[in-house]
Amino acid sequence: MAQPNHDPMADAGDVLGTYLRSQATAFLRGLRLHEESGAAATESGVAARSLRGAARRISGSLATFRAVTESSWADGLRTELAWLSSTLADEHAYAARLARLMDALHRLSGSPQLPAPRGSAGALTVGSARAGALLDRQLTLARTRAHSATLQALGSSRFHAVADAVALLASEVPLDAVAARGRVGEVLVPLAAVAETRLSAAVSALPPVGGCEAAPSPYDADHDGLWHEVRRLLRVHRYAREVLGEDVTRPAAAGEALDRHRDAAEAAAASATAARTPRIAPATAYALGVLHADQRHQVEAARTDFQHLWLREPAAAPR
Repeated sequence: MAQPNHDPMADAGDVLGTYLRSQATAFLRGLRLHEESGAAATESGVAARSLRGAARRISGSLATFRAVTESSWADGLRTELAWLSSTLADEHAYAARLARLMDALHRLSGSPQLPAPRGSAGALTVGSARAGALLDRQLTLARTRAHSATLQALGSSRFHAVADAVALLASEVPLDAVAARGRVGEVLVPLAAVAETRLSAAVSALPPVGGCEAAPSPYDADHDGLWHEVRRLLRVHRYAREVLGEDVTRPAAAGEALDRHRDAAEAAAASATAARTPRIAPATAYALGVLHADQRHQVEAARTDFQHLWLREPAAAPR
């Protein structure tokens, strides 16, 4: 449920400080859950997501409202939180990618609408098992390495320094003495507007969407990068609105579409990487090609969904 907007005459430092302290507390709670979960995969995953969510909110808020804080402190903590969030995300991302691709292979191999290549009836069904085994080997290896990197990071002095900094943040926020005494409407609202302007510019720079001839090739990785940047800026914009106590329903719904876009794009890239494995059987390569095309269709669907939510109906209630 959205909180009511903060009083525009309230002190900017008080409003920002309250939000940052609450997120620091959420970070520490997630850290405690992560330590208590041990080897339990489900509980560990939930705790890691809680940690990442709090880290992203602190980092994004420090980026948007840097002028209200002690800038050198904010820059240092933001860098460290970005490192931690990225490290924690990798293991979960590989596991989710493998599950997504296995589900897609199962669905595609049982679909009568997919043609088999000439002279190899049922090649998709035959090749999908080998493709699944290949993807399982590659992504499980990547996940294992990411797990090792996470354990190493969580035991490092660098992580403990980040945890200590966040623990201090939970009780005291280093603020700029002058800017923090300004009013929300005079300080925080204009800074949040800058974040929204950056998002709008990035959205305007997106290539056309759809099946028309004007649309770009869906296989251009550079175009995926533009959409990933919009996803990042949308997240920063959403956190800025949270600081101000505004409704974030619409940006959250649009963000979910971009999350699906990211997941499908990375799954397509994983299938393309597997297809470049030397000396694989033609049926395996064919199954991976069908899988790649399927995920690229998911990419296009997510782009269209975002366009519907954010561009075509900006004033409509989101789904």
